[in-house]
Amino acid sequence: MKKIALFSALILGVIACKNNTNQPEGDGSASPDTLATKAQMDAPPTHYYGDTITAEGAVEAQRLSELMGQKDSLQVKVAGTINSSCSKKGCWMKMDLGKGQEMRISFKDYGFFVPKNLNGEKAIVDGYAHIDTLDVPYLRHLAEDAGKSKEEIEAINEPEISLNYVAHGVILKG
Repeated sequence: MKKIALFSALILGVIACKNNTNQPEGDGSASPDTLATKAQMDAPPTHYYGDTITAEGAVEAQRLSELMGQKDSLQVKVAGTINSSCSKKGCWMKMDLGKGQEMRISFKDYGFFVPKNLNGEKAIVDGYAHIDTLDVPYLRHLAEDAGKSKEEIEAINEPEISLNYVAHGVILKG
């Protein structure tokens, strides 16, 4: 008899705790914070690499040269469009600065990588921009990583002074 009573109590407990998902709670309307907006549903997926960062305070990539002024480096969060990334490992990417210029972005301490096929994705990077001289062997290495032909690689014969960036965190959309 005790077994029947215990079994019955167990069944009643399960029934009482069951959540009926066919019935809306309250007045049947969902609160605004539980509904995804059309913009959120249509937004490209967001991926994070390296340190966790936010978009807050990011400046547009086209403004970076202006912000740098005469400085040789600047701690700044930058938002822009990615034109390409390393096709071998994803160990660098190039961001469009406008007017036909790009900025090469590497990752702090070679600590993380991004997808190898970036082209047109929107990104936010947090780190520092700096003017640097890239020597010929390194430029050839970058060209090889980018999948350039042997002739294009061998045509690189002068160092390049350029704006570069070291990111400790990246947000990619798209």
